[in-house]
Amino acid sequence: MVALLNADDVEAGLGKLNGWTGDTSEIRRSYSAPDFPTAIRLVDAVAVAAEEMNHHPDIDIRWRTVHFTISTHSEGGVTGLDLELAGRVDAAAESLGAV
Repeated sequence: MVALLNADDVEAGLGKLNGWTGDTSEIRRSYSAPDFPTAIRLVDAVAVAAEEMNHHPDIDIRWRTVHFTISTHSEGGVTGLDLELAGRVDAAAESLGAV
């Protein structure tokens, strides 16, 4: 069991991430990849990280745009795991040139 974050903690965590928005229920961000194969590589990289963490985001792919929504479903909102995964998504996106 992990603890839900309050609004101030979520806001502080989002302030340390690039381009993420959200509230205590979920955090979200979209990335634009240079091309469709790169978008798929981003999803694959995030899938590996998510499996390592046993913490999985909702992912929506629209051509070169990949949308991520993250929350801890079992807890009903945002936890530290969500912010950690968001940081890993950022790192994967940066390494692939997705903005």
